[in-house]
Amino acid sequence: MISVTGAQAAITCNAGRRLAAYHCSRTSAQHHHSLTAGAVVQQHLLLKRTDMVHRIIEWSLRNRFIVLVMSAALFAWGIFAVKKNPIDAIPDLSENQVIVFTEWMGRGPQLIEDQVTYPLVTNLQGLPRIKYVRGASMFGMSFIYVIFNDDVDIYWARERVLERLSTVARTLPTGVTPQLGPDGTGVGHILWYTLDAPGMDLGEQRALQDWYIKFALQNVEGVSEIASFGGFQKQYQITVDPNKLLYYRLSVAEVMSAIRTNNNESGGRKFELSDIGYIIKTSGYLKSVAEIENIPVKTQNSIPIRIADVAAVQMTGETRLGIFDQDGRGERVGGIVVMRYGENADAVIDKVKAKMKEVSKGFPEGVKFDIVYDRGALIKESVDSIRHTLIEEMIVVSVVVIIFLFHWRSALSIIIQIPITLAASFILLNAFGISSNIMSLTGIALAIGVIVDNGIIMSENAYKHLAERYALWEAQQKRK
Repeated sequence: MISVTGAQAAITCNAGRRLAAYHCSRTSAQHHHSLTAGAVVQQHLLLKRTDMVHRIIEWSLRNRFIVLVMSAALFAWGIFAVKKNPIDAIPDLSENQVIVFTEWMGRGPQLIEDQVTYPLVTNLQGLPRIKYVRGASMFGMSFIYVIFNDDVDIYWARERVLERLSTVARTLPTGVTPQLGPDGTGVGHILWYTLDAPGMDLGEQRALQDWYIKFALQNVEGVSEIASFGGFQKQYQITVDPNKLLYYRLSVAEVMSAIRTNNNESGGRKFELSDIGYIIKTSGYLKSVAEIENIPVKTQNSIPIRIADVAAVQMTGETRLGIFDQDGRGERVGGIVVMRYGENADAVIDKVKAKMKEVSKGFPEGVKFDIVYDRGALIKESVDSIRHTLIEEMIVVSVVVIIFLFHWRSALSIIIQIPITLAASFILLNAFGISSNIMSLTGIALAIGVIVDNGIIMSENAYKHLAERYALWEAQQKRK
């Protein structure tokens, strides 16, 4: 019984081995068949691609004039793209952001954070296609940075933020109005200037900057904002004496109300007298320190109590958080030219300088511009350096190709590819919104060697096949 069982087990084991071997061989055959089928498909696709390349080459050789015309048209289009491509010294890698600026002077950072920054950040987080929202609070000011996706149009993003601000503004404290920052980028500061005015004080220089220069330069095409800095912003300052307020039984609110109501202008109506029409209006804007001092606050025992009786009025500058000093020679007043998003930095700088020459004609005697930072010089030096490098590389590559091929027609066909390819590359730069800067032009310079490689390989291959066929033809002729 035991021996029979052992034999059965042996038979079963042998049968299992044969069955496993059969399955293994069948699986291997299927796998080999699938691999063979895949190789056939790949070879078929390769043959189709090779056949397509052969047809393109054959068509090009049979229609040389059409190929030359197409190449000339591509080169002309590339030259046009070179002229239209914006030029800058450095690439703009800044984020696609919209800045919301809110001013609430006299308040501390914590109060600004709680009542201005936090409500704005929480409400702006629900905008579509944004990455994140950043907030920063400081004394009297709040900054919100709304970062959108890179493929979002900047003006579409500004519209979305503006729509949301119209509903959020109602939740902010009275008198607090958020506003959008300029439509510029992190590299938008293209020119800084100061005023060289030895005969004017800082207040007069700041007034000249804010009320004459700023408005003129803002009209230049491509300029987003003129940010003023330095000097004193003139204002009427009223310093109230608390003892006098207590003596006359007045409050600060009453003094503020009296000044506000007297600094106003309103219109009446039109009436006719002797066939002549007259327009009635009141002129109540305050224009001097004396007018402010004579404003009545209240009347006691038929005697008016004026502003001069309870406060001191003077013309002074707004409280400053810092100064601008140039080269250690003292304070200066000036401005920063901020370029609009997507503009040509080199062209905008040239337009601003032309406008500055026109504006300077209206300056008081002895006043002139002093340019502190000019990216135009950096742009010209950078682009000229890269341009010279490109020309040198083209010459060197052409000489090397001529020497190694030692066949002027083959070398000419390869050298022609360099300017055509460089011109065509600017078409793609314009299509993708990339400016001509150090990075993009350096990449083109590095690619010159790769541009000629293909032409050299094709020329050598064609020359080799022609030489082989010519040798075969000579052998056949000798046999005859």
